[in-house]
Parts: sequence; structure tokens; C-alpha cells
Amino acid sequence: MPKVSIVNMNGEQVGEMELDERVFGAAVRPDLMHEVVLMYLAGQRQGTHKVKGRSEVAGGGRKPWRQKGTGRARQGSIRAPQWKGGGVVFGPVVRSYKYRLPKKVRRLALYSALSSKVGEGRVVVLDKLDLPEVKTKHMVQLLKKLDMSKALIVDADKNETVSLSARNLQGIKYVDANGVNVYDLLRHDHVVLTKDAVEKVQEVFA
Repeated sequence: MPKVSIVNMNGEQVGEMELDERVFGAAVRPDLMHEVVLMYLAGQRQGTHKVKGRSEVAGGGRKPWRQKGTGRARQGSIRAPQWKGGGVVFGPVVRSYKYRLPKKVRRLALYSALSSKVGEGRVVVLDKLDLPEVKTKHMVQLLKKLDMSKALIVDADKNETVSLSARNLQGIKYVDANGVNVYDLLRHDHVVLTKDAVEKVQEVFA
């Protein structure tokens, strides 16, 4: 079973913790992590792009000239695609890019991301995370004591004080245990979990 040190908010080691091997000691699968990151990024796309087709542009209700006898090419509408101001053929329309990979694939990718961070020694477990008030400087001081600048902070449940104190810091993101995902884990250099968050992650995802 992998082990990590438990530290307090001053960065001092106060104990050790054994991690669930199924979650934090799994085989690292870069291929699955790649697939899940692509799925996550696809879900972030807005898909609000839109152009008008020939049935949507204004005008063109009548035939511009008669079918025969003019010497010109036959035309049915001045809003056909070949005309200036006409509709666009096969243009982008509003759509959703979201798709879902199988649950087992998503779960294995999460195990891989967590295990890779543990293997690299980039996981820090805090005995507790309790800031006295909503102040960015309190979070800056904590990160300085932990010697990190780009980190994902995970608590067991939503902590408004920590969330608001961290939101203005570049490279720092706060989530609760249910919001842990592969993209955030790979995007940040370090992962800071509270002891309660580790237990909840193991309970929920194991």
C-alpha cells in the first residue's frame, strides 16, 4: 500500500497515512487519461457557432429572371449559396460537443491520475484545512509553507472560506472530493488533500 506523510498547516509532518491501493496505487494508463481529458474538453465547448442556410437568409422570394430565353444561367433565388448574401452550405450550427465514455474507463483514468501523482511524490495530505477568514493572503501563506505554487486543493466537503480565499490565485484551484477529475489532476503540479478528503475519495471512487 502506498504511504504519504500527513502535515499540518505549518508544513510540519505530524504522521503517516496508508492509501487505498486500488485508488492511489493503480497502474498508470496514459491512453485512458488522454481519452478522458478529450471528453472533458469537448464538454467545455460552448457550441454556439451559427451561420444561416438558404432557408434562413432574408429575401429571394421570387425567381430573379425567367427560366429560358435570357441567355443567362438559370437561377431560382438570389439567396442560393452562389450568390453574394446567399445562404452557407454545410456551415456550423448550434450543437453540443458532449459525449460520455464508459464509467469503467472514466474510473480507471481517475485512478491513473491519482496514482501518477502519488508515484511522483506530488500529493500532500493535510491533517485539516481551516482558514480563520476569507482572505487570499491566508491561502498564500499556507501555500508558501507547503512550498508550492500550482496546486489542486481538495477538501471532503464544500468549504466556502477556502474556496473564496483561493479563487483569485493563478494556478490554484479548489474542489470538493466529489469534484475531483482527471483534467484538474493532470493540469496542476501538486495535489493537496485533507485527511477527510482522502477518506471520502477512497469511499466514493474505490
